Amino acid sequence: MGKKVKKGSQDPPKDVFDPLLIESKTPATVVLMLSSPENEILAKACDALYKFASKGDENKVTLLGLGALEHLHKLLSHEDPLVRRNAVMILGIMASNHDVKKLLRELDVTNSLISQLAPEEDVVIHEFATLCLAYMAVEYTTKVKIFEQGGLEPLIRLLGSPDPDVKKNSLECIYLLVQDFQNRAAVRELNVIPPLLGLLESEYPVIQSLALQTLELISKDRETRILLGQNKGLDCLLNILENNELRDLHIETLAVLGNCLEDVHTLQEIQLTGGLKKLVSFLEVSTVPDIQKNAARAITKAAYDSEIRKILHWGEVEKFLLSLLETNNDEIEVAASQAISAMSENIDSKCVLGLQGIPRLIQLLSSDNEEVKEAVVTALANLTTASPRNASVVAEAEGIEPLMNTLKAQRDGAICNAVAVLTNLSLQEPSRVRIQSYGIMSALVGPLRSTNSQVQSKALFAVAAFGCDAEARAELREVGGLGPLVELLQSKNDEVRRNASWAVMVCGSDELTAVELCRLGALDILEEINLSTKRKNKFSEAALEKLLDNNLCQKYSQMGYLSSRNIITNGFYDCGQIKHGGKFLSLEELSQQELTDRRAIIFINAKPQENVVVEKVQDESRPVSRVSSKEKIRKGKGKKEEEKPKEVTPVTPPVEEEINIENSKWLPPPDFILMDYINDVSKTILPLTTTREQVVALARFVADKMGGPVETEKLHNFWWELDMSKIEFGLKSNIVPIGKIKRGTFYHRALLFKVLADRIGIGCSLVRGKYNRAWNEVKLVEHSPEGLLLPPQEYIVDVMFEPGRLLKQGSVKADQYKYIS
Repeated sequence: MGKKVKKGSQDPPKDVFDPLLIESKTPATVVLMLSSPENEILAKACDALYKFASKGDENKVTLLGLGALEHLHKLLSHEDPLVRRNAVMILGIMASNHDVKKLLRELDVTNSLISQLAPEEDVVIHEFATLCLAYMAVEYTTKVKIFEQGGLEPLIRLLGSPDPDVKKNSLECIYLLVQDFQNRAAVRELNVIPPLLGLLESEYPVIQSLALQTLELISKDRETRILLGQNKGLDCLLNILENNELRDLHIETLAVLGNCLEDVHTLQEIQLTGGLKKLVSFLEVSTVPDIQKNAARAITKAAYDSEIRKILHWGEVEKFLLSLLETNNDEIEVAASQAISAMSENIDSKCVLGLQGIPRLIQLLSSDNEEVKEAVVTALANLTTASPRNASVVAEAEGIEPLMNTLKAQRDGAICNAVAVLTNLSLQEPSRVRIQSYGIMSALVGPLRSTNSQVQSKALFAVAAFGCDAEARAELREVGGLGPLVELLQSKNDEVRRNASWAVMVCGSDELTAVELCRLGALDILEEINLSTKRKNKFSEAALEKLLDNNLCQKYSQMGYLSSRNIITNGFYDCGQIKHGGKFLSLEELSQQELTDRRAIIFINAKPQENVVVEKVQDESRPVSRVSSKEKIRKGKGKKEEEKPKEVTPVTPPVEEEINIENSKWLPPPDFILMDYINDVSKTILPLTTTREQVVALARFVADKMGGPVETEKLHNFWWELDMSKIEFGLKSNIVPIGKIKRGTFYHRALLFKVLADRIGIGCSLVRGKYNRAWNEVKLVEHSPEGLLLPPQEYIVDVMFEPGRLLKQGSVKADQYKYIS
C-alpha cells in the first residue's frame, strides 16, 4: 500500500468561474469590454482606454470609430464611482478632437456632464467633466444647452475648488459662455464677481489671465461695472498695474479698466480714490506697445461721452496721448490719433491737444502708412473744427502742403478729412489765399468725381467755401470742375444734393460761371429738384435764384420777370419765352441761325466795339497803335467840334485779321443809338428831383423813341411787326439792337424803360405778359399832408397809351394795361 496523502482544503463550488487574466493588445477588444457587467473590468478597461487616448489625436479617432463614445456616455450614470470617474476622464481628454465633440453634441452628453459637477463628486470627476464642457462650449449650441440645463451655477461654485485644474477648466468654460451677452446677466445674478476677483490672487498665471479676460467681457455691462466697484475690484486692478512682477497681466488688466472708463459713475469713483492719476502715471512710463495701443483705444471708446471727456481731461490724459505720437510705431500712432479725435470734442482738451499736438500730427501726414495718414488727418479735422486758433496753428506749422498732398491718398477717409481741414482753414483769409495758391479747385476735381458720398459731400462743401473768391471760381471753370458739380445735383444722397446746391449757389455769383453752369444743365436740374417736395431744400431754391440772377437773359426767358435788383447790362438779349424743357441758346448760337420770320431777338449793347485804328500821319512806316473806345469816331448828338478826336482811319482788313487772330469768335455789334439814349436821359432825366418825376419823364422819353403814344382803339393799326421785319431784313439777322426799333410795342418799350431806368438808378421791375404784352412796375413813396412817410405803393408805368401815367397795382386800369380785354 502506498503512503496516505494528507487531505487538503475544500475545493471551490462547481458553479463559480475561476478568475481569468487576459492580456489585450488591440483597443477594439477593450472597447468590447465596456459592455461588461463587472465593475472591475469596466474600470480597468476605461483606465486602459484613457492611457491609449492620451497618446495622440489619432488614437482618439480610432476609439471614435470603434464606437467607444456610446459606451462611455452610458457609463457616466454608472453607480460605481470609479467607473464613472474613469469614463469622465476618457471623455474629457477625447473632447479636444473636433469629430469627438460633434458626436458628443449628437449624444447630448451636456446634462450628464453637468450632473458630475455635484459637490459630493470626486475632484478628478470635476476636473475632467469641466474640461470636457470647456472643449464643447466653443460651439454656440452647447453654450445654449449649458445655460438652459443650469450649468452656470455649479461652474461658478467650482471656481472655489481647492484643485487648480478644476478652477482653470471651470473658468475657461465660463469665459466661453459669457462671450454671448445673454449669459453675462446670468453670471452677474449668480454673483460671479467675488470669486473672479479672488482668482486674481492665484499663484497660477494662466488662471489670473483667464479671470481678467472673463472680467473684461462681463464688464462691458454697466451693472457689472457697478458691482466691480462695490466689491473693491477697481483697487484690485490698480494694484496689479502697480506690481511690476505682474507685468504679464497688465494688458488684460488695462482692458478691464478700459471698460470701466466708459461708465461715468465708475470713472468718478476711480478719480475720487486717486486711481485715475495712478492709471495715467502708469501709462506715461510704460513702454510696452500693446499697453500703449490698448490704453489709447480704451480712451477713444470712453471719450464719446461728454462727462467722461471732462473727467479724462481733469486726469490729464492729453499728456499721455501726446507722448504716444512720438513712439514711431504705426499702430500706436493710429490709436493715439483716434483718441485725440475723440478727446477734441472737449473744448479744453482741444486747446491743449491743438497747441502741442498739431505740429507732430502735421509731420505724421508724410507717413507711408495709409492708416496712419487717415487717423492723423481725422484728428486734425476734429481739432480745427470751430477752432480758429488751431486752424492758425496748422497754417503756422506749414500744414497746408501736406494736407494738399493728402487729397491724393488711397483711403476715402483720409481724403474726406483732408478736405474738411482745408475747409476749416479757409475761414481765415491768409490761409485761404495760401491754399488757393496751391490750386485747391484743381485738387478738388478728383474728390468731386469720387463714388464715396462722404467724399463728395466734403468736396462740395469745400467748393462752396473757396468759391467765394473770383479767382477760385475761374480756376474751377478752367479745370472742368463745374461738370461733376452739376452731376452731383442729381445725387440720391440728401447731404450731397444739399451741398451741391450750396456750391452752385456760391459759384453762380458771377455771370461767366452762372452761364456755364446753365449750359451744363444746372438750371434744369434745380428746377426739377424744386418741383419735388422731398428732394428740394433751401439751398436748391437759393441756387436756382442765384443762377438766374446772374444769367438774366435766361431768367427773363424762363421766368418772364426781372426784379429791381436785376440790373440789365450790356450783352442782355430777349429771345422770348421758351417752353419748359426747351434749350436756351446763347447769343452766339442765335447769331448763326438763318434769317426767319419768327420773333426778333432784342439785343442790348451800349458798349462800343473795340476796333484797331491808326492815326493818319505822313510817315506811313509808323507802327500800328490801338485807340481807346473814348477816342473812337461815332456820330453823337450835341458833340462839340473841339471834342472830336483826331482824324483816324481803320486799319486795313488783313492787318486787323492778323492782330485779332486769337479773337476771331463772333462779337456783338455796338448799339450807338442806345448809347445816345443813355447820354440823353443822364443829362435830362437824372437831374430831376423826385423819383416820380424821373419815372414820368422816362416813360415819355421811351414812348417818344418808339413811335409815340398809341390810342387804345387804334392799337390794332399800329403795324410794328412790319417795321421789325424791315430791320431784320436790313441787318440780315434775327438779332436786332434795341436802338434800331423806331416803332415798338409793349415788350419793346418795357424793355427799353428797364434798360434806361437801370442806368440812371431808378428801381423798376420788368414783367412779361401774354400776347406781346410786358410792363414795368415801380415803387413810389407817398407823402401824407402831415409830412409822415407812408409805405411805398406799387404802380404800373404806362409807356404805350398815355406815356407817363402811373396805374396803381391791382386797379382796373392797371389790369386793362397788362391784359387784353
